[in-house]
Amino acid sequence: MKNLKEVLRTIKRESPILYFIGVFHFVLATICVIGLMVDDRMLVGINVWIKPLKFSISGGIYVLTSGFLATLYPFSKRKRNIINNLISWPLAIEIIIVVLQASRGVQSHYNQSNLFDGILFGIMGLLISIVVLTMVFYIVETIRLKMNVPRPVQWGILLGWIVVLFGSWVGGQMIGQMAHNVGVADGGEGLPLLNWSTIAGDLRVAHFFGLHGIQIIPLFALVLTRKWKTSKVAQNLVVILFGILYASWIAFTFYQAKQGMPLVGL
Repeated sequence: MKNLKEVLRTIKRESPILYFIGVFHFVLATICVIGLMVDDRMLVGINVWIKPLKFSISGGIYVLTSGFLATLYPFSKRKRNIINNLISWPLAIEIIIVVLQASRGVQSHYNQSNLFDGILFGIMGLLISIVVLTMVFYIVETIRLKMNVPRPVQWGILLGWIVVLFGSWVGGQMIGQMAHNVGVADGGEGLPLLNWSTIAGDLRVAHFFGLHGIQIIPLFALVLTRKWKTSKVAQNLVVILFGILYASWIAFTFYQAKQGMPLVGL
């Protein structure tokens, strides 16, 4: 808990825009929880507030992660502010659209039922494209620069950015087919809260694990460097191996979904 508080203080001090946009996401998550308790409207088989709740939490974690990682690069203050704004405002506008559409009782994604909904969906696609470009930027900068972390952790961060880029590509696959299920229409039986299909393939599984690779892989590298006192070469190899295994898991869940098979069948 002490380390988490220090991380949040660092983000607030060095990446304030991402800190406040991250907090904004969690405020919206709280509103969504209240919505779950007082609003029983259903959409595609689940309560209308579940999707914005998931997006608020996931987006908030990503924003705060980006805010902290930005402090580890030898960027000038101006450069850091530019990249932070390119991440924060698109994600802030996107989550507002997701929550707005939920409040109206309509889908935010794949919704082209009328001009207004189609425009909002198009805006979301444009905003996420900007965020994806920042991921590519970070991959290049992580390769090019010496970060203020041990080399194994820098490897973990690099692999995390690569994996999160792949997770975003999976999101593009869902947009391409205008659905997240494979083999059946969206909706139907799914895992509690996550709502991943239990009767057909679901691309959201690979998308989820891909997007959170930017937290999981660097955290693994950080714990490894602190707990396993061995050579940097050995630490590098283990981090790289873990990253490859994690990426392989995502590739497997993507392949499984494309074959129309659920991650967990109930």
